[in-house]
Amino acid sequence: MIESTATLDRAGILERLATIVRPDQLDTDEQHLLDASVDRFKKYQSVHGIHDAPTPVAIVNAESTEDVAAILAFADEHVVNIVPRTGRTGTEGGLETSVVDTVVLDCSRMDAVLHVDPENMQVTVQAGVPLQRLEDELRLQGLTTGHSPQSKPLAQYGGLVATRSIGQFSTLYGAIEDMVTGLEAVFPGGRVRRIKSVPRRSAGPDIRHVVIGNEGALCVITEVTIKVFTYMPENNEFHGALVDDMRTGVAIIREVVVNGFRPSVVRLYSPEDANQHFSHFSKGKCVVVFVAEGPKGIVRATSEEIQRVLGQHEHEPVDPSLIESWFEHLNWGQDKIDAEKQAMLTDRHLGYTTEVSADWSAVADLYDAVMRRIREEYPYADDLTMLGGHSSHSYQTGTNMYFVYDYRIDCSPEEEIEKYHIPLNAIIVEEALRHGGSMVHHHGVGKYRTPWVEEEHGSAFAIMQGLKAQFDPKGIMNKGTIFPAPGAIQAAAADPDTSFRRASA
Repeated sequence: MIESTATLDRAGILERLATIVRPDQLDTDEQHLLDASVDRFKKYQSVHGIHDAPTPVAIVNAESTEDVAAILAFADEHVVNIVPRTGRTGTEGGLETSVVDTVVLDCSRMDAVLHVDPENMQVTVQAGVPLQRLEDELRLQGLTTGHSPQSKPLAQYGGLVATRSIGQFSTLYGAIEDMVTGLEAVFPGGRVRRIKSVPRRSAGPDIRHVVIGNEGALCVITEVTIKVFTYMPENNEFHGALVDDMRTGVAIIREVVVNGFRPSVVRLYSPEDANQHFSHFSKGKCVVVFVAEGPKGIVRATSEEIQRVLGQHEHEPVDPSLIESWFEHLNWGQDKIDAEKQAMLTDRHLGYTTEVSADWSAVADLYDAVMRRIREEYPYADDLTMLGGHSSHSYQTGTNMYFVYDYRIDCSPEEEIEKYHIPLNAIIVEEALRHGGSMVHHHGVGKYRTPWVEEEHGSAFAIMQGLKAQFDPKGIMNKGTIFPAPGAIQAAAADPDTSFRRASA
């Protein structure tokens, strides 16, 4: 916890907020404030009613860019910490309120689709537009965003852009940073800055990337313009194969991608992870999945290449209809989150993921190293009910690895995060960095990967610090997110013990 630096006390902050927005835009409901103090990093504690982060003063529901600007001008003047949010699907503590007397700035009511431009293949939306709603509207016009993260039914555009999110069809359509062509953001002091949408420019550094991925630590995103694509689901073709090991699977997906083909879905599952999704056919083997999407000729050529590459490796073909059925049920909605909450209460069982990335030459070694360290060094490995991983986003130079770990909880809810989640996450991050990869592929740094952010960026971290100093000199924007701040997270998370001396003491 970080003590408040505000020049007003809690009552004074609330009093001033009431002069800036209408009463119905201020939420001071006690349960809503408790829920707003955490995100899904602490989902087990939260479902048990344990909220150890400072309770925010209020949730301000902004309805316009002008509202956001007025709140940030007030916050900058009085040094009030601001945590911006939209869809509330964060998983890395980025929405956690680490500072006493924080104000949560919610942009979900800014939900207008401002302009659909099919000639220039772009659409402009406010930050609170739900991805699922936009996708549904575009498909009626024969278009698609191409963006489909697992959180699609809940996610909103402000958060998607702020965390550099990625969708399950990224190998074809790209990640969010490849889709954003223009945007509007508000910086501390209420300064509104717009970046116009153009096909490309060579006018200095690409300043979109000061905003994209800033996680509310520099500014609040209020509007984005994104690319759209022609929607042609009738041409989709599905491919699956069983292979004996992860290295064979990596070789297969690498060859397809580096040869210039772009299936929308390119995935490789370890046997353990595959059993969660494909137990009806995986037979204890690794599962390789491809979906070819787009114009019919491109789909056919892509499918032919997939089959050619598979033919060079020992494998067992999977009925395409089984892959198609899986494809239709990829996303998590509120119903699955509610079911997970109930399971946490009744079963004392939990699952998490940590996603990283590495070059093709390193990713199999990275996977093996993580599996070995957790199985051999982690003192509570016997509590794990599943440990595996999958690759789901591939590039010319490498791929991601999404580590998945489920465990029985043999401790109190208060102890769970330090006994299980923090050390398991730390092992994976350490190995990603040791193998020359990135500590985070698409969930964002949040607060709980800040212990490694300087190692991640190396000498370039000075550039990051310069951005913070320039745009948020008073440090009011989401303190402790991306940029480490003493007290923002508990000591065990700020300095994880992966030698496990404390556990054995």
